Amino acid sequence: MTAGKTRSATGVPGLDEVLHGGLIAGQLYLVDGEPGAGKTTLALQYLMQGVREGEPCLYVTLGETAAELRAGAASHGWALDGVEIVELVAAESDLFGDSDLTMYHPSEVELSETTRRVLEAVERCKPRRMVLDSLSELRLLAQASLRYRRQILALKQFFVGRGCTVLFLDDRSSEGADTQLHSIAHGVIALERHVPAYGPAQRQLRITKFRGSDFISGQQDLLIRRGGLEVFPRLRPGQHGATYQRDVVPSGVPALDQLLGGGTDRGTATLLVGPAGSGKSTIAAQYAVMAAKRGGHAAIFTFEEGRKLLLDRLASLGMVAEEGIGPGKLQVRQIDAAEVLPSQFANIVRTSVETDGASVVVIDSLNGYLNAMPEERALVTQLHELLTYLNNHGVATFVVATQSGMMGSNMRNPVDTSYLADAVVLFRMYEHHGAVRKAISVIKKRSGWHEDTIRQLWFDGEGVHLGPPLMNLRGVLAGVPVEVTVRHEGEPGDDRAGRR
Repeated sequence: MTAGKTRSATGVPGLDEVLHGGLIAGQLYLVDGEPGAGKTTLALQYLMQGVREGEPCLYVTLGETAAELRAGAASHGWALDGVEIVELVAAESDLFGDSDLTMYHPSEVELSETTRRVLEAVERCKPRRMVLDSLSELRLLAQASLRYRRQILALKQFFVGRGCTVLFLDDRSSEGADTQLHSIAHGVIALERHVPAYGPAQRQLRITKFRGSDFISGQQDLLIRRGGLEVFPRLRPGQHGATYQRDVVPSGVPALDQLLGGGTDRGTATLLVGPAGSGKSTIAAQYAVMAAKRGGHAAIFTFEEGRKLLLDRLASLGMVAEEGIGPGKLQVRQIDAAEVLPSQFANIVRTSVETDGASVVVIDSLNGYLNAMPEERALVTQLHELLTYLNNHGVATFVVATQSGMMGSNMRNPVDTSYLADAVVLFRMYEHHGAVRKAISVIKKRSGWHEDTIRQLWFDGEGVHLGPPLMNLRGVLAGVPVEVTVRHEGEPGDDRAGRR
């Protein structure tokens, strides 16, 4: 928050965080965006927040009627009690020409009359918060850009010193952003709306100007639903963190912990990568269930597998934990990639950590996460921010990535994120003695040593099992192993030690 400047809370969840505390009171702001972007909804939320704080609020409408505004508010469950609405819409008589006007152009008279009525409403109500909707009507009345700019400057000068925070709404009817308005306003909130080829419309908010204060720059995901707008600020890992002790997070499976050099650590991210059905999700869930059994809170965010199916499958393997939020409990949340925005998901995870106290987080899988992102480059950037944030809070994070293909050298990753992870666990399917088997190995661990062996992996009603190192097979990772002669310990060529 800027010292010495009073903030005006917006009433929009997440927006005050983007603005570092809210709008600066007593200034003029432009909210622009195409029709349907959410300008009116944002403006109404701002005024209703003012009503809750006991401030007089005024909504001047030049386009919609009061009845239309109240109907739109009712769709969100709002009554607009305490908000004074002043209609300056065209009357039915305006459909016919005025033969009495001979010396002045009709637009000049209409603009002056409209401006006078706006000023009268302000003088009568003496609002602390005001919305003028919309500037496109004034632009049409002014006709000339110079006259329009002078009119806006006169309105700005009128509001200066009156202690009123003003929102001007503009629908970009001037073929794009109005740079004249941008230069006049103290701040500009731009709303964007994009309709993809398939799926719901995607909305974003961007602060393009904010005099007298810092703010979170860039595009912020925005959601409109019953109850109004909600902004999901972009994660900035450097601004978030907590003091923690780098303890080992056990899996509860001794052989698995041994493979990882004793276990994984708090404040690190582990990538589990392999083909479908190789056991990645089960191993990740093993850590979450064990964390809950040890008295911590763990959260699993699943993009593909249904919540009930996942819980039933884990129960069949003897992996049972009390569901819920808090110490000793496991939360499983199913995420619809088509409905959840990227930053919205990051904020869901943030709530799980900061509010619910999750110490183990599982993201299953990276493929579903990718479907929620607009492009691959954005995925890598946001995943880096999310993992850094989780590491700063001492969370042990497990990210599942499913490779295309089942066996052999044709395996492909959905996106290369292995360099972001502190540890990488590789899963493979291989053929042996007429059966398809699973193998697990650790190929990277930044926080300490790990075994460089390959072990067989299987599951049954008693849980997760790892066999001894597959010393007599070569080519397991290729999918079709070959039997080899095992050298005895100490003979030339023997190399079974773990790596540091």
